[in-house]
Amino acid sequence: MKNKNKERTLVILKPDALQRGILGQIIERFERKGLKIVGLKMAKLSEKILANHYSHHRKKPFFKNLKEYMKFSPVVLMVLEGLEAVSVVRKIVGATRGFEAEAGSIRGDFALGTRNIVHASDSKEAAKEEIKRFFSKKEIFDYPRLIEEIIYAEDERS
Repeated sequence: MKNKNKERTLVILKPDALQRGILGQIIERFERKGLKIVGLKMAKLSEKILANHYSHHRKKPFFKNLKEYMKFSPVVLMVLEGLEAVSVVRKIVGATRGFEAEAGSIRGDFALGTRNIVHASDSKEAAKEEIKRFFSKKEIFDYPRLIEEIIYAEDERS
């Protein structure tokens, strides 16, 4: 990643996305925007990793239910790369509560409540920590995409 505005962010397609059979539709939205998938895997999340990932919710009444929901089935984890990837992905994902999310966003189109289909890192710092939490360095790939010359202007690529 040469450009300082080119970022990586974590996305988790939650159990409801898997169970409803909408993974492809969700991934397509990120790809259509021009984001590059540099890491992709399916995993069953452990109690330990969920407690760590959601530690900021530890004292909230929904914490236990959130962890149980995330353990219900495997999830799909992705690392996406692109200019301003963190904020771009957050816009594509939409507001946390599905009923508040804009139509056209993932949550606005697929979610009604707090079971909201997808997790997306909320800051550059969180993205770095979350990517380390779920991916090893060998699971993330740097590779050229010829389409980047079409998606980005020359000064955005360097």
